[in-house]
Amino acid sequence: MATVDECRVALRKLGEQFDELDKESRARHVVDRSISCHVSDLGVTFYGRIHHGGLGPFDDLPPGDARTANVKLTIGSDDLIALVNGELDMGRAVFGGRVKIDASFGDLMRLRKLL
Repeated sequence: MATVDECRVALRKLGEQFDELDKESRARHVVDRSISCHVSDLGVTFYGRIHHGGLGPFDDLPPGDARTANVKLTIGSDDLIALVNGELDMGRAVFGGRVKIDASFGDLMRLRKLL
């Protein structure tokens, strides 16, 4: 099991990877959305945003009412690390039940293009 600090580092790295996406893809697929990432085995939730300028930063304090996150992810700590490091495919993780995503259909389709 990864630590809370390792998960923070992974989310920071995910934001850096998002920064590498070309501007055309961002313009076409990114809509400003709040995100929560619940790390189930650690019992901690990180909160951030996806927007044209990037992804994150993630914090473990909700920005207001945490239930208002547009996109809610639930993932285990080791799976989060593996996903960010490219060792776990997002599609397989979702279909295998290792990652749960609660979002509108439109948000799911846009995220699919970015991940």
